Amino acid sequence: MLNLEKEFWGYRRPNGRVGVRNHVLILPTITCATQAAKQITELVQGTVSFIHQHGCAQVGVDYDQTFRTYVGMGANPNVYGVVVLGLGCETHQARSVAGELVKTGKPVEVISIQDHGGTLGAIAKGAKVAAKMVQDASAQMRELCEFSDLIVGTECGGSDACSGLSANPAVGVASDMIVDHGGTAILAETTELIGAEHLLAQRAVNDRTAKRVYEVINAMENRAIQMGVDIRTGNPSPGNIKGGLSSLEEKSLGASNKSGSRPLQEVIDYAQLPTKKGLVWMDTPGHDIEQLTGMVAGGAQIVLFTSGRGTPTGSPIAPVIKISTNTGMFERMEDNMDLNAGTIIEGLEFIDSVGERIFDEIGFVASGKLTKSEILKQHDFGIWRIGPTF
Repeated sequence: MLNLEKEFWGYRRPNGRVGVRNHVLILPTITCATQAAKQITELVQGTVSFIHQHGCAQVGVDYDQTFRTYVGMGANPNVYGVVVLGLGCETHQARSVAGELVKTGKPVEVISIQDHGGTLGAIAKGAKVAAKMVQDASAQMRELCEFSDLIVGTECGGSDACSGLSANPAVGVASDMIVDHGGTAILAETTELIGAEHLLAQRAVNDRTAKRVYEVINAMENRAIQMGVDIRTGNPSPGNIKGGLSSLEEKSLGASNKSGSRPLQEVIDYAQLPTKKGLVWMDTPGHDIEQLTGMVAGGAQIVLFTSGRGTPTGSPIAPVIKISTNTGMFERMEDNMDLNAGTIIEGLEFIDSVGERIFDEIGFVASGKLTKSEILKQHDFGIWRIGPTF
């Protein structure tokens, strides 16, 4: 019997990590290969892929970050096996990505469009390889796993005046419960933590981590200043303004509530796998799709996504649990939203009880329950670029 307090049914991978889904990923390493990858997924049930505009003419840290994201997506334990699909002459070579993925112990195959006679040949070969992987994946059985095996990402987008009062603090309660059960909770959105950095630094486990908090905040703010923009006292999103927020700092104070109350263990780079359990801050932009991709590439098997305005956002490989901050929006966008935290605003529930409900939902989803974004095949993907294209 499933114990929602600390257990779920997952897929144990060769390297010991645990997936909550069992996808075969068709991973295009270059934008030129994304359409062929998409056609393979249309041919072979059980496969997923994504469209992007990256993979060539990238250098330095920008190249490294994109490469790390590709590898992280394939290495995510929600993926059973990977077909790495490249063109053949791009900067991000498919064989280099595959070489890193092989280290996970999962099945990995490389297909080159140029080496297989063009698009049709690559699609035919990729579909054949993927079909075999899917069949093998379908034979793997779920097994009982601990919540300590989970990495759960947290995110908020399209905020309103209720975000910091209902859904975000409720996610904070769920975050604390994940940590208390030995798991990992990722706090992201560096842009939307500007103004609340001192509160998070106070919770850092050591001076080095506290210093890192201010470093990533300053770096993010300086990027905006270099473009002649002061984002600390402004608000870049019309939706946030319409939702009742007056400044980025006001949004940040509400967004930081997703972190709960546990100590901050470390601050990691975009798409980096956490090295510690507990609460972790990943340095990401505030852009919903880019930060979601970063957390999933960093190993998150599930993402909690709060919204006051409503959003269809999802991931090709990780279930995204959408949580509304107010009941009106939940009722308008019930096709997209999974849980309603607006009951807190209405006085029908306490923050703690909604947090417990979110925690229970994590257990159900981890064991196979589909989220709305999965049902609607909302396969969003975007990489945070940090350099020019050459």
